[in-house]
Amino acid sequence: MQVTSTATTEPAIAQPAPVRRLMSLDALRGFDMFWIAGGEEIFHVLAKTTGWAWAALLAEQFTHVEWDGFRAYDCIFPLFLFMAGVSTPFAVGSRLERGVSKSELARKVITRGLILVALGIIYNNGLFTKPISDMRFPSVLARIGLAGMFAQLIYLYFPNPKAQYIWFAGLLLGYWAVMKLIPVPGCGAGVLTLDCSLAGYIDRSVLPGRLYLKVHDPEGLFSTIPAIGTALLGIFSGQLLRSQGPVAQPNQKTLWLMLGGVGCLILGYSWGWIFPVNKNLWTSSFVLVAGGWSVLMLALFYWIIDVRKVSGWAFFFTVIGMNSILIYIAGEFIDFEYAAKFFFEGLLSFFSEPVRAVGSVLAFLAVKWAFLYFMYKKKVFLRV
Repeated sequence: MQVTSTATTEPAIAQPAPVRRLMSLDALRGFDMFWIAGGEEIFHVLAKTTGWAWAALLAEQFTHVEWDGFRAYDCIFPLFLFMAGVSTPFAVGSRLERGVSKSELARKVITRGLILVALGIIYNNGLFTKPISDMRFPSVLARIGLAGMFAQLIYLYFPNPKAQYIWFAGLLLGYWAVMKLIPVPGCGAGVLTLDCSLAGYIDRSVLPGRLYLKVHDPEGLFSTIPAIGTALLGIFSGQLLRSQGPVAQPNQKTLWLMLGGVGCLILGYSWGWIFPVNKNLWTSSFVLVAGGWSVLMLALFYWIIDVRKVSGWAFFFTVIGMNSILIYIAGEFIDFEYAAKFFFEGLLSFFSEPVRAVGSVLAFLAVKWAFLYFMYKKKVFLRV
């Protein structure tokens, strides 16, 4: 991991530097990180202070389902992992074409994955030593690191798209088979509850420290296997966008992305009847449903920004997307809430309670964005 200051116009953020960056990918990454960084609180505060029905509906969509099911907020994390896959053909593929050896690229891919695992442990537990029994080792960053790492290794060593599709199908079908057929002691086979799933049992058996839900961890080790499929879906999309073959026209690429996204949704929701859509277990049906929505969002951003060239509105999100890892971990070390109160509390005191509540959230987000904009102007970016 390193923080770089560069005078180039195409910095690399959280993945190896591609030769050509997709503006839409940076904007979509920033759009995704905006909600992770606190944007969802706008709807929660609106719903709480006003009671408006539409605000309550949106606020509900910006919460996770308790177990089975799918809401918009359940797509935030897989979308980020999906985008790590999209960047792979631009980043790793371009270096392969320049003659960089697979072994050298594999070392960099593995190193990056392990660094993200380490950052996740620090993010969960801080810099101070805790007893291992009190530490949580699984994390969002670890899942991005491990799933992205294995997906990129598949891309490196199985360059034939047919082989990659076989890997994708094999991971999803294999995960489904073992989750349904292998019995868990005291529970039996095919039980997909919090206490009895095979994924939770394996994580309890092999992972040190504590799990997020005591008996289960939504970012556990075993459920990382189907998450590789999420990153592979991104790689498939990135290969399409980078292709120079028969489907080379931008409008054609947009159409194929849309068809692929709809196809994933149909297959995922259909599969969900027998293998429920479940983010905590990262079920195969969840991979397809979250992946379908991710592909459709990429198609929309790509068509508007890179095809239609309507990009001015996206600058706000691009600033966030080009330092996404930094803003994710910075909140653990920088008190943005204190800064927001320092600059805006006096001004907000003149308004009514609903305005103050929403204004506090906007002020918090504004301080975060100003920090990222400062980094952007100084061309300082966190690279992993």
